[in-house]
Amino acid sequence: MTATTPAWERVQLARKPERPHSLDYINALISGFVELHGDRRFGDDPAVVTGIGAFNGRTVMVLGHQKGSNTRENLDRNFGMPGPDGYRKALRIFKHAEKFDFPIICFIDTPGADPGLGSEERGQATAIAENLLALASLRVPSVGVVIGEGGSGGALAISVTDRLLMLENSVYAVASPEACAAILWKDSSAAPEAAEALKLTAQDLLEFEIIDEIVPELEPAHEAMDQTIQRTGDVIERHLAEIEAIASDQGIDNLLEVRYQKYRNIGAWVDKQEEMLGELPTPMTASGNPGS
Repeated sequence: MTATTPAWERVQLARKPERPHSLDYINALISGFVELHGDRRFGDDPAVVTGIGAFNGRTVMVLGHQKGSNTRENLDRNFGMPGPDGYRKALRIFKHAEKFDFPIICFIDTPGADPGLGSEERGQATAIAENLLALASLRVPSVGVVIGEGGSGGALAISVTDRLLMLENSVYAVASPEACAAILWKDSSAAPEAAEALKLTAQDLLEFEIIDEIVPELEPAHEAMDQTIQRTGDVIERHLAEIEAIASDQGIDNLLEVRYQKYRNIGAWVDKQEEMLGELPTPMTASGNPGS
């Protein structure tokens, strides 16, 4: 096994505890931020931060995964891994935004949803599924930004947005490289090879048209925090203004259709050889007649 790969280096950068976290972006970009707590059903999950404030003159609802910068903070925040209470808190914010016609900004940074027994007993999978359904149909503009790790359904639950952005040294994947290596090769030490195979870098995902833009890190985010946050805010503003223009000029129903098509088209597989040969013949049914 090789010691490292370019993708694995990105993973290591994305995981650095010194990188700015969601609250760093929120405090710098959202004026008058008021944090809102609790899911109104069980409790308040500190792995998810939610609230309301002003972004460049418009009222927005904002939320994000929150990791810690040291061991104590990470223990308090469960290393940014939300339970169902965190996702239901996010869902409450989504519905609040829709009710009052506020745009939504999401900061994604989690290794994944909390895998503990308590979370499963309280409906982790259902909470994530409900968020996916809600985000897909919300009648307000939304922008998501992967600022560190975007791990599995834990990240997806707050990232089905109209526009999805990624910092240059962030990652976004269906599973962590360690989990992927353990599943495929029964050897978690093969994580660097798994990272390469997962195609989890911002460059890979832009090529696959899963994300809409890469926010460049002229220096790694933890080495130039203020500049990175400001640059991220500028990119969010540009995309949010474009989405708001679509909703205003063409109607919210058109925005929902654009959002639907964006995610419906992800994963469409095109065989290059078949594409060069032209359309395939209509498939035949067992009776020999053309299929529908």
